Amino acid sequence: MTEVKASSLFSVEGMVVVITGGGTAILLGIGLMMTKAFASNGAAKIYIIGRRKEKLDEAAKLSPNIVPLVGDITSKESLCEIADYIKNDTGYVNLLCCNSGYMPPPIGVKSTEVSIQEYAKKALEQKTEDWVNTFSTNSVSVAFNTFAFLELLDAGNQKGNCPDRKSQVLVTSSIAGYLRTPSNLGAYPASKAATTHLVKHLAGTLTPYSIRVNAIAPGLFPSELAAGLIAQGGQGDKEPTEVGAFAKSFIPAERLGKTEDIVGAMLYMASAAGAYLNGNIQVIDGGRISQLNGTY
Repeated sequence: MTEVKASSLFSVEGMVVVITGGGTAILLGIGLMMTKAFASNGAAKIYIIGRRKEKLDEAAKLSPNIVPLVGDITSKESLCEIADYIKNDTGYVNLLCCNSGYMPPPIGVKSTEVSIQEYAKKALEQKTEDWVNTFSTNSVSVAFNTFAFLELLDAGNQKGNCPDRKSQVLVTSSIAGYLRTPSNLGAYPASKAATTHLVKHLAGTLTPYSIRVNAIAPGLFPSELAAGLIAQGGQGDKEPTEVGAFAKSFIPAERLGKTEDIVGAMLYMASAAGAYLNGNIQVIDGGRISQLNGTY
């Protein structure tokens, strides 16, 4: 009979996982949530990659199975050096989580509220390098992270330590990539739209190698960068992750996302339970996208 016990179906025991941005909570805190998910549920080794050594070392205290690696995910050379290190250290990878992200300042005005002259002025005050950096971090790096780890992911399939699932690239995108509202034009949502479509491209391209590519598209989770938007929808003195902290018209779940929301999704998508997923974008937003104009 097919195994239906949750303890087996959602198990990530013995997996070798790589997480970019796995030690920090700057953007959405999701990288650290991912690290905790795998460290707490028996992954054999979790390599976390980031630029800030102190943050990586702090996260590594969670488990002896966490290996902090300082690197730049926007640098092809840095990625290849890290891949070589892991090849010599473990020899294979079962799951690559491309999670690093960057959000530049928004335009700051809505086209529905100001003249074309004022809108053009504000739009041109943006720095082109902010757009370049946003796409480099949120989109381009996903492609080159994947390319750098292809052989290790293939080695994971050959290793056979997870015979009930194929190696996988799991990307952190965002519901921002689905938005069409006037107030949301900017580098961040545009880069996430590119990321979401890139996941679908990669899923098809890597089919001959039996490497799957999927993504999560989170909504609002506690973070410094989302503080302004969160403040717009909050009501009362409740904790932002407590039901009732937000109006249903803002987030139908009436709260921000919690660690459990990410951990549950990670264990599902990384385990045998999610083995049939490929080219899938899993929205985790408490229903917020249903209250916005978007393409989803």
